[in-house]
Amino acid sequence: MSDRTVHVIGAGLAGSEAAWQAANMGVKVILHEMKPHKMTPAHHQSLFGELVCSNSLRSEMPENAVGLLKAEMSALGSLIMEAAMKTRVPAGSALAVDRTAFASYITEQIKNHPLITVVEEECAHPIDGEITVIATGPLTSDPMADYIKTLVGDKRLHFFDAAAPIVEASSIDMSKAFIASRYGKGEACYINCPMTKEEYDVFYEALVSAEEAPLKDFDKESQKELTVFEGCMPVEVMAKRGYETLLYGPMKPVGLPLPDTGKEAFAVLQLRQENLDKTMYNLVGFQTHLTFPEQRRVFRLIPGLENAEFVRYGVMHRNTFLNSPDLLDESYRLKSNGLVYFAGQMTGVEGYVESAGSGLVAGVNAARQALGKEPFFFSPVSELGAMARYVAHGSLGDFQPMNANFGVIEPLEKKVKGGKQARNKVYAERSLSYIESIKDALKD
Repeated sequence: MSDRTVHVIGAGLAGSEAAWQAANMGVKVILHEMKPHKMTPAHHQSLFGELVCSNSLRSEMPENAVGLLKAEMSALGSLIMEAAMKTRVPAGSALAVDRTAFASYITEQIKNHPLITVVEEECAHPIDGEITVIATGPLTSDPMADYIKTLVGDKRLHFFDAAAPIVEASSIDMSKAFIASRYGKGEACYINCPMTKEEYDVFYEALVSAEEAPLKDFDKESQKELTVFEGCMPVEVMAKRGYETLLYGPMKPVGLPLPDTGKEAFAVLQLRQENLDKTMYNLVGFQTHLTFPEQRRVFRLIPGLENAEFVRYGVMHRNTFLNSPDLLDESYRLKSNGLVYFAGQMTGVEGYVESAGSGLVAGVNAARQALGKEPFFFSPVSELGAMARYVAHGSLGDFQPMNANFGVIEPLEKKVKGGKQARNKVYAERSLSYIESIKDALKD
């Protein structure tokens, strides 16, 4: 057992997981949680690990990226996964939970762990001179947010999440799209989806009539501020300004002649390479506040995207997150302060399971530091490692939060026959084999 203590600030999914992992490695943990004395606008219970949106943790199938992440975490003794399995409710191939029973289980396990001490207080900064995991979530309280700004700099802390959808490259129909850069400048690196006037008309009508996601109260003021900036304007709002607005904005066809005729299309959507492996592409200028089902329906009307697989949907909401590639390494530790780790959505992971997964990695590494051991970087053949690599190194464009997906995982050495499901099965087998091989190494 170490003489050093690990402090964890925040008892959400990431903080609870970080505390659990560190304590199970024989390290004393002090978990600081401001509830019940102070609540965020989204929370209503004093319990740990409270789910504030859906009660679904999404797919349970390992051939699905988040399902694989669940399997990895379960194999490594995740408290969040254990709680989910104990409190699950019927949801087909998804893992859904009784949210009160789920949070109650997490709270009880944390409070009864012999090496975890819970302190009910708001923390405005990390504990001086102590190993600390900050897991305060996307609605971090103002005092802590102010401290983080002084710690990392204003330009490295974002309060609005305005991101365009990202699709798997393999799901784009290249018989309808072509690769080129506007006016032929530089390397031909954009995938372009051309549209006729008739196709644009159908798309335009669907876009301007599509359903937008409802705003939570704490998002409404943030949304007003977002709309001040033209670069953050939702594509559907832009379209409602007039039929031709998109044709002079993100869908302008100029400088992109069609390869077969040399003429310009009526409209063109460009997709920009998102990662070095060219497995993901984002829809340029398509930040949106449409519901996820509506994004699938409307954006699949674009030629070439009829069967697009979305690895991230467009989002526009309040979301405090770091420009992590400037700040964190693959253990989620702050490069400029070796005692401070971050975990959860603040790091740039998106989703319940992903947040807990970052807490697992941060908790393991905080404990290893307390025990005088070297950091452990998970291999990107696993979703745990791939997400950590994404957070530490980002994408080729502006860094934005990301769900677990196979686009960030280390590519397979050989092409797999049999389509997407066969490929994903090989990804899963490789990852889980790796996870089994490192269990002992994590404690060495």
